[in-house]
Amino acid sequence: MMDKLKKIFDPTFFRFLAVGVVNTLVGYGVMFGLYNLAGLHRWGDTGYWLSSAANYVVGSIVSFFLNKHFTFHNRETGAGVVVRFVVNISLCYLLAYGLAKPAVGWALGGIGLTPQLQGNLTMLFGSGLFVLLNYLGQRFFAFKSW
Repeated sequence: MMDKLKKIFDPTFFRFLAVGVVNTLVGYGVMFGLYNLAGLHRWGDTGYWLSSAANYVVGSIVSFFLNKHFTFHNRETGAGVVVRFVVNISLCYLLAYGLAKPAVGWALGGIGLTPQLQGNLTMLFGSGLFVLLNYLGQRFFAFKSW
């Protein structure tokens, strides 16, 4: 069991995390800027989904190029690698944020948080879940050497 974990969490994982710092700075700036500064928190669920989606559109473009070349050293060209990456990002996004919304609502419901604060906490939880799912998807699907 430990050998399998060491294989998954090798130097590639730490390069992925370094790229993630860049994505986080860019993506969170977009997501929380739209949600809080641009006022999308006033749009309810629509604002939540638009803000978090904008994070992943912008962050995914940065992620594709940095992870393809720096993290996974993938030399594949053509549409196949792009399609796998888009499928991975899309599934991870929908799964992570789709699970985060009800999970955080259940865990924090009834303690009197403002909808804006609960929305921010939900997006943070969703982003953490996304990181784990996305790493596994990029490593073993999107940038896997076929």
